[in-house]
Amino acid sequence: MKIKALISVVFAVVFIFSSSVNAFASEPYNPYSYDKWGDPIPSQSGYKVDRVVDGKQMGFDEFCDPKSKLFISLEESDSLNGAKDMFYLKGLEQLWIADSGNNRIICLDTKTNKVIGVYHSDGILNFSSPNGVFAKYDSENDITHLYVADYNNSRVCKCEVMDYKTLKSIKNYTKPNSELYNSKVFNPEKVLVDGADNVYTVVGSVTTGACVFSSDGEFMGFYGANRVEPSFKVVAQKFWRKIATQKALDTMQRSVPVEYKNFDIDKDGFIYTVTEAANTSTDAVKKVNAAGNNIWDNVYINRVTFGDYNQSSMDISSNVKLSTKLTDIDISDDQYINLLDYQTGRVFQYNQDCELIFIFGAKSESSNQKGSFKAPNALESVDEDIYILDGAKNDITIYTKTVFGKYVHSAVKLYEDGKYTESAEIWQEVVKRDGGYNLAYVGLGKACVYNGEYKQAMKYFKISQSRKNYDKAYEYYREQWLSEHFGIISAAIIILILLLILNAVIKNLGINLKGSIVRFFKNHKKS
Repeated sequence: MKIKALISVVFAVVFIFSSSVNAFASEPYNPYSYDKWGDPIPSQSGYKVDRVVDGKQMGFDEFCDPKSKLFISLEESDSLNGAKDMFYLKGLEQLWIADSGNNRIICLDTKTNKVIGVYHSDGILNFSSPNGVFAKYDSENDITHLYVADYNNSRVCKCEVMDYKTLKSIKNYTKPNSELYNSKVFNPEKVLVDGADNVYTVVGSVTTGACVFSSDGEFMGFYGANRVEPSFKVVAQKFWRKIATQKALDTMQRSVPVEYKNFDIDKDGFIYTVTEAANTSTDAVKKVNAAGNNIWDNVYINRVTFGDYNQSSMDISSNVKLSTKLTDIDISDDQYINLLDYQTGRVFQYNQDCELIFIFGAKSESSNQKGSFKAPNALESVDEDIYILDGAKNDITIYTKTVFGKYVHSAVKLYEDGKYTESAEIWQEVVKRDGGYNLAYVGLGKACVYNGEYKQAMKYFKISQSRKNYDKAYEYYREQWLSEHFGIISAAIIILILLLILNAVIKNLGINLKGSIVRFFKNHKKS
């Protein structure tokens, strides 16, 4: 019986191991994170590929079926073509896609990932290479307004969704007639709308920020411009501008900031921007307030590296070094910041403290394996899932959370809700599953700080090399130690002061205390 039991255990172990290998093999990348020294290390994956959907799975064949209510024509494309953007309309559970190459907007039901609407025009003018899309639901009037960055038509159009094929044109936002706008062209690439119905659009070649229009179409100026990337050339040019003649100034090339590529707005109305320029560090990712200022503009956040730490990595199919180019940003309902790297096909997820949570995804020009991308153009969080739009493979990859991912997110949420003890229990489970997961030690340290266990917190922060948190825990520990030992310290100080006073009195009386003590013992010995 013992031998049979041993054989059963061996087979069970082999089965579990082989299952694990197959699970990892299904992903075209090796999950990794960064250790306390900033070196990449293997890690548990927070997300896994659930499914990939293309035109066929999304039901695009209905466009060519005369019997379908979505029928367009027999020649209508039944696949995506170079799609550039998508937007999730929560509440209605709709995913809107800018199908740029087909000059149309697609609407999916995210419960089924099936097409429920297709739109070629705003009712007046046909779309031409729509690069951006944003949808807003008016619950009072039961109306969905659709905003399209219609690139080749040089406009952002606001439409009312009438049915599954018809849009009603409401307003067009076109090239501003203002001295502030000095670009010769107006080609909007992305669009979003805030709570006051102000329209923001990223325009190619405009480096002074997003163009902002009021709800009635008035140009209000620019919003959230990036700063100039500091370099030796920029510093030298700044110096020469102070001493150069006007003639020399006229011929001197002007330094301009890099325009950002994309943006998103969270539930509190803050706008987040992302810059695609390779290896940029200045304003690569920003959280911008109503005044257009980056609220992360401080010493601590400026030390954060968004994307890969070394800003370049290897393409898994060609072994060519790729520079980080962050092309899209998404803020989830839970306030996680998701960044999409066009060059590597990776998604970098952060919390609101800009601490790295997960890295997943990969780019591969030669592979059609699930989870690899050729032209990852956009990402969108749909409830707890993350959708990635590939403009070359013409499909959408849907990632779902792994068990490990659920543990981490659960711990983060508990801590943010003030349930520190409960979060510590889950962080311990995270450490059991991945002892190198750095953020878990930060979480444990913060939980210890809340519970007044400052010495233990210092140990966790030391493991994670979280210097800012360590300094704070040390400060609390020092105050705690002084408070606990205040009585002893006070008594020692009082005794020391009394001894000093006594010594001074004795000296003033001219008493040789040492001699008196010696004579006392001698007399005592004689007697």
